Amino acid sequence: MAGRTLRIQMTEPQARFFQLQDKYPAFVGGFGTGKTETLANCALRDALSSSDALIALYEPTYDLVRLILAPRMEEKLSELGIRYKYNKQENIIYTSAPNCGDFILRTLENPARIIGYESYRAHVDEIDTLKKAQASLAWRKIIARNRQRPDGVEQPFNRVSAYTTPEGFQFVYDTWGRAPKPGYAMVQAATYTNPFLPDDYVQSLRDSYPAALITAYIEGKFTNLNSGSVYPDFDRSLNHSDTVEQEREPLLIGMDFNRLKMSAVVYVLRSGWPVAVAEVTDGRDTPYMADLIKRRYADKGHPIQIFPDASGQNASSKNASESDLSILRQAGFSIQVHGSNPAIPDRVNAVNTLILNGAGERRLKINVNRCPHLADGLEQQAYDKNGMPDKSSGVDHLNDAAGYPLAYLFPIERPMTTTQSLRM
Repeated sequence: MAGRTLRIQMTEPQARFFQLQDKYPAFVGGFGTGKTETLANCALRDALSSSDALIALYEPTYDLVRLILAPRMEEKLSELGIRYKYNKQENIIYTSAPNCGDFILRTLENPARIIGYESYRAHVDEIDTLKKAQASLAWRKIIARNRQRPDGVEQPFNRVSAYTTPEGFQFVYDTWGRAPKPGYAMVQAATYTNPFLPDDYVQSLRDSYPAALITAYIEGKFTNLNSGSVYPDFDRSLNHSDTVEQEREPLLIGMDFNRLKMSAVVYVLRSGWPVAVAEVTDGRDTPYMADLIKRRYADKGHPIQIFPDASGQNASSKNASESDLSILRQAGFSIQVHGSNPAIPDRVNAVNTLILNGAGERRLKINVNRCPHLADGLEQQAYDKNGMPDKSSGVDHLNDAAGYPLAYLFPIERPMTTTQSLRM
């Protein structure tokens, strides 16, 4: 814009995000990191490309449009001396300055209503507050509308940007955190990266929120927000290893029996400690798993030890005349199992001690690239209202399979009571 300079004061993460060239960038930050401010600044930059440009701005609800987004955009335009008119009935901000486009404000409450216009750029606020399916549908609808080619823009580049607080393992985690597709880039910002906040702001958050929420709402990181995490110290970076099985190397396989949901985790030992190098999910039944393991590993010379769910000693769900363990033994595998499963707390504690012990050692490693569902499960499984590992989310099968060999080989040694000591 001739005669007008856009001057923006930014934090370091905001500046990094502002300079991204990716098609689908996300600014994921804790409270007070300036997400809405960043949205407004990026939207203004996009609008200043052409008087024909239409910039779409989205909030989860109409109240957020009315109380936060629209006032912030009006404030920004006034600061720049850009004349505008906010048509509240249409929810469009029309500008009347050269080379500055208009802004259409919409909600995410009903994605089916994201129709009837084309935007040049789009900016989506707090999409992670929506349920995962609704957020995914809204995102697809927004992308579909984002195809305008404004007059005066020589090489138009459509972009959709997201700004959100991480709300657990929801849409934003799946889209930008877990395995982002090409064109998706993320900047994460912690609350304390904003030097413009009151001095006591971060401490007030720490005083007001439990630890799991602090990770999300101050650090701006993805964490389990439903309840206490079963494996709270697992870190997909710190517990990661690029290790793979070597030729004819002995393999330790944990297995959980659930018809159509058979699960297995394959370990090798390195310096005496376990590394998960492969996983099997959604197996049909025990004969299927036996055949798969035989073809994939045993036929290639790998000695196999299987550490199964002890309940597999009961009759097989496929053939009542055979137990699951008998099927595995007949396939030629060595079976390592006690008469019953360890107590669930003992199995969980054995896994957690290997993930991170009191000395700061991480002795359980996982090849996250080859075991993505196991990594997801260790991150996401929470305790239910009865204080037991939750089984309703579907991430429990691999976690159980992973835990059987660990509890067998590296059990938690309970301290002796005084009576036990005297008997010795």
